[in-house]
Amino acid sequence: MFANQLQLARALELPTRQAMLYREPSVQQFWNNNTDLIKNAWSEWETTSIDGSTFTLDDTLLDKNLREAVKQAWEDPSKELAVKALLHEVAPDVFQFQFFDPERLAVLRGYLEQVWNSQIPMRPPYGIVLNRRGAMLDSRSEGYLAAPSFQAFYNEILNTYMRPISRMLFPEVTGFDTQTFGFSIYYEPNTDSSIRPHTDASAVTLNINLNLPGEEFTGSEVDFYHPYTGDIKSLTFKPGTAMLHRGNIAHAAKPITSGERTNFVLWLYGERGRLPAQGAPRIPIDAKQRWINPKKTNDGYAPF
Repeated sequence: MFANQLQLARALELPTRQAMLYREPSVQQFWNNNTDLIKNAWSEWETTSIDGSTFTLDDTLLDKNLREAVKQAWEDPSKELAVKALLHEVAPDVFQFQFFDPERLAVLRGYLEQVWNSQIPMRPPYGIVLNRRGAMLDSRSEGYLAAPSFQAFYNEILNTYMRPISRMLFPEVTGFDTQTFGFSIYYEPNTDSSIRPHTDASAVTLNINLNLPGEEFTGSEVDFYHPYTGDIKSLTFKPGTAMLHRGNIAHAAKPITSGERTNFVLWLYGERGRLPAQGAPRIPIDAKQRWINPKKTNDGYAPF
């Protein structure tokens, strides 16, 4: 079914960076015209070009303590406090924890390098000034990373880990977390080096570092702004660590001065981008309401 789709996709000529930056009509037309071809090319690529035994994407890539605590919580929600014990509030409504096993990250990074070498067109994140080595991860985005094994892994992170943990920390997002969005972002000096202060169009954001042990960088701290005092808390990523926070918390990425930093950024929000009201009360909900997946389909809405 997919024969030669990979070859045809590789032959496509991407719109220019300037056209994408200014979102010229030809850019949307390119993705609309080639959606099926590119999706089929990813399936063919995964079948013919990727070593599934070497680059297996599953929960063994995650931190063992997190994986085991989350598994227990799904089996018995009353045990969710073991998950909460792994999360450290490092700024108001900002939690940091180990997400990936640093020693296993090489598998994911190796897979992503194969993705970049595939020569299949991918769409960079427009909303962050067209990050050069960034990619869209969610099926609601044109030009997304549609390889089936990656999509299964991506959705497991969102549904098995991110949503119930977010509901545990921020019960007010419940019901405003049925839709997903995700992209990767890459920082290096002199090109894509920083992001100015902003809030996210999400109910909650999960930002996961993908640097390998020994892949050092300087700068690139994430500044979080206290919602009432304006005080700034600067945080640094270590390999495989994550920051989970409400989308309405203002934050910025300082310029990276040496090395490289790469992250997954994942969002949850309600249908058509609906978000909880500012200052919505945190009314406790039963643990069983957290450790359940909502029966909502992809509504197709993408913030950018």
